[in-house]
Amino acid sequence: MAEVTINVKKVISGKELEQVFEIRNQVFVVEQHVDPDLEYDGFEETSNHFLALVNDTPVGTARWRRTPNGIKLERFAVLDEYRNKGVGSALVTAVLKDLPDIDNVYLHSQTHAGNLYRRFGFVVEGDTFEEAGILHFKMVLSV
Repeated sequence: MAEVTINVKKVISGKELEQVFEIRNQVFVVEQHVDPDLEYDGFEETSNHFLALVNDTPVGTARWRRTPNGIKLERFAVLDEYRNKGVGSALVTAVLKDLPDIDNVYLHSQTHAGNLYRRFGFVVEGDTFEEAGILHFKMVLSV
């Protein structure tokens, strides 16, 4: 198998943002059947988006934004054929490095993805809940 090079970059162009939306559409709308009206929200313009590339192919995405409750990490998505290859970890690492501070950092994790975030120091807070028809739990960064 050829060597895999993962590169995560902060999105700075419209073309990169289109690639982000294509990945999110594939993962959330097509694969997980999330309503597109829920997936694309009013925070696209104010969020900091990231694009993960494997050997220059766009394969994953994430974003962070400020909320009244702190900094929220969101929209982590990796195309199916690139999962369990380190792309998710590379995205979390890049997003955390980009944050202006690490006070009050949280996310809503799909229950199956919790172990990824635990490796970075996130802990579950509260009970599971449904978001876009998918079970989640809130996780906060414990520093």
